[in-house]
Amino acid sequence: MLLDGINHVAVLTNDAGRLHAFYRDVFDAAVSYEGPADDDGGRISFIDIGPATQLNVFEFPGNTEAERQTPMFGRGRLDHFGLAAASKEAFETIRRRLMERGATDGFVTDFGVAISVFFRDPDGLEGEVLLHNPDAGPGDVKPPGTPAAGYEVGVP
Repeated sequence: MLLDGINHVAVLTNDAGRLHAFYRDVFDAAVSYEGPADDDGGRISFIDIGPATQLNVFEFPGNTEAERQTPMFGRGRLDHFGLAAASKEAFETIRRRLMERGATDGFVTDFGVAISVFFRDPDGLEGEVLLHNPDAGPGDVKPPGTPAAGYEVGVP
């Protein structure tokens, strides 16, 4: 394979400070850069969400795209993004923090090869946190909506 993962995902926001706080508070992510994006007052910032992965956050005066969300698979070319949890403990901490902020109901899907919890950030962008199942084989795939054992909706 010639690739080593995703370098960044670019997102639009109407409130970079709010978005920075969400990713900092839930994921312990850090803002590594903030600066101008153009000559018309636009701003760019980088939120480090992994050792080599960032959210590139763009905030442009008057841009309303961050307000436009539709149901899954009707959102345009980028529907949602998936983040890999570093460990089971990290997954559970992230899930609890997301629930505390009302960003998820806490439902955990068992996909066989991984467990997953979906969330929405403050701008409505849907994300997913996954924890790889090291005991699963390539054919151990379960359909969406399969509840993961040990996780109850609404219970951190």
